[in-house]
Amino acid sequence: MGDVGKLDRIWLVRSPIPAASSIAWSLGWLDEEFAPDGIAVEWIREDRLRVAEPDHAVKARNLFREGGNIPALAARALGTETRVIGLTWIDERQAIMVRPGEEIFDPRQLRGLRFALPGYVSTRGASVVRGMSLHGIKNALRLAGLTLEDVHFVDVPTPQVDFSEPQIMQRMWSGLPALVDGRVDAVYVKGAAAAEAAQKLGLVVGIDLDAYPSRMTRVNNGTPRPIVTHRRMIEEHFDVVVRFLLCSLRAADWAARHPAQLRHILERETFSGPAGVEAAYRDGFHRALHPDLSPDRIDMLRAQEQFLRLYGFLESAVDIDGWIDARPLAAALALRANDRAA
Repeated sequence: MGDVGKLDRIWLVRSPIPAASSIAWSLGWLDEEFAPDGIAVEWIREDRLRVAEPDHAVKARNLFREGGNIPALAARALGTETRVIGLTWIDERQAIMVRPGEEIFDPRQLRGLRFALPGYVSTRGASVVRGMSLHGIKNALRLAGLTLEDVHFVDVPTPQVDFSEPQIMQRMWSGLPALVDGRVDAVYVKGAAAAEAAQKLGLVVGIDLDAYPSRMTRVNNGTPRPIVTHRRMIEEHFDVVVRFLLCSLRAADWAARHPAQLRHILERETFSGPAGVEAAYRDGFHRALHPDLSPDRIDMLRAQEQFLRLYGFLESAVDIDGWIDARPLAAALALRANDRAA
């Protein structure tokens, strides 16, 4: 299908998240798709990417990343020539954790509490855990008409991220020990490993953000989650980009039919055990891995950009509409429709 030119490898950024592209890789489908063309599919850990200098390596031009939007927006704000080719939305346990017996069940009860706030790391754009926590807390407060000024923040350290250590996704939420010790009253958490870590410490859910009907209460780093590639990949290897997305769509179809097998993959991908995956991924999430570029997801990405810019996580504004290139996904969806018709 098409001319792949001199492309001999593509890179897949693997983040500890549920992603259709990672599932396609785990199933061996990406290798099967591109090996006949002599294109190797290799992966690189999220922490090995440098947000400020993504264009200095050739691999950045041949890279696909389905991951959190804070690093992607931060890189784009610095001028990186990426394009969004899809957006996914997966609810993965966003919650405000409290100590057992605190009897906090209503967002109005958050007024005056001490919240853990992870510190900045190397740059503001790389301070993902701080950005997630701040937006998650703001969303919880907004449910009761409260603002960030209605609570107190206690700085806690953010450990250096190294995804080669399975425990990093639990240690990343450094506010949890502070909650156990009584130094703070509440901690925002997201994801399977965080849910598992909180359970092990005997903490309980105070406010379950996933329980509220409006998705705007859950706009954050992973919601929506962009799939990005370099502008030159689209211009020079459009067919490869389409085929990559087609593999992801097929993997999402597979996940919808195989929830039990999917959970085993997620335990490996998210560095979590069965309990963490069970707690974080609920309510038919296995049927929601398909990327799209629907107006509501684009609007939620726009809301996330506005939040990050308002609170100083971006170096400059990002033109969301100009960042999106819908052509590859449209072509992949057309091929998928043809597959089904056949």
